Amino acid sequence: MNETVKPVYRIADMPVNERPRERLERIGADMLKTEELLAILLRVGLEGENAVELGLRLLLTYKSLNGLHRASFAELCSERGIGRAKAAQIKAALELGHRLKEEDLKERPAINSPDDAVALIQFDMSGLEQEHLRVMLLDTRNRVLDTVEVYKGSVNSSQVQTGEVFKPAIRRNATSIIVIHNHPSGDPTPSPDDIAVTREIFQAGKLLGIEVLDHLIIGQGKNSWVSLKTKGLGFG
Repeated sequence: MNETVKPVYRIADMPVNERPRERLERIGADMLKTEELLAILLRVGLEGENAVELGLRLLLTYKSLNGLHRASFAELCSERGIGRAKAAQIKAALELGHRLKEEDLKERPAINSPDDAVALIQFDMSGLEQEHLRVMLLDTRNRVLDTVEVYKGSVNSSQVQTGEVFKPAIRRNATSIIVIHNHPSGDPTPSPDDIAVTREIFQAGKLLGIEVLDHLIIGQGKNSWVSLKTKGLGFG
């Protein structure tokens, strides 16, 4: 005789390894689907629909998290399975996410000179045993979005792929970049290859509409670095 499988309406009734809260604890919040994160807020579903399915229905109804954010409190309350308490939890969570983003924007350092950029990366890059090429991504106000490593090895025009340098900037919608690499020898004096790479990157940036603000070479020691832009090498 076949047993009837009962529908699962509560997260507590789901297999332990499928429960959003337990998955969050095990693998991290960033690995969960958006509907799973919503399910953690909602806690329970309703007849015929568990919390994950309810979260997914909300996302489909309002198209995205932005759609949920734009929806009024009354609109959310009118959704089947969403009362005042759940609507308040969703609105509160979305507002917290918005405030976190605002804090992040305020805390991003702004780069107003080569010294500002060097202060952020010199400690890390001066101790590297191989050459590393990194790209600092900046927004319209010269605030740092991220610093991404794009290459490891000898920095020369035959090795460095210009497209790889700009790929992170395109993905993050950065309006300008600063290219940075280190000289493990400790001497930051630009080589002919450094100047050639800079020239190629600068010209590519003009074509892509992404401004290359500088190319910094980091040596060893507190003041051991060179700005190719300041020296007029490879720019213009």
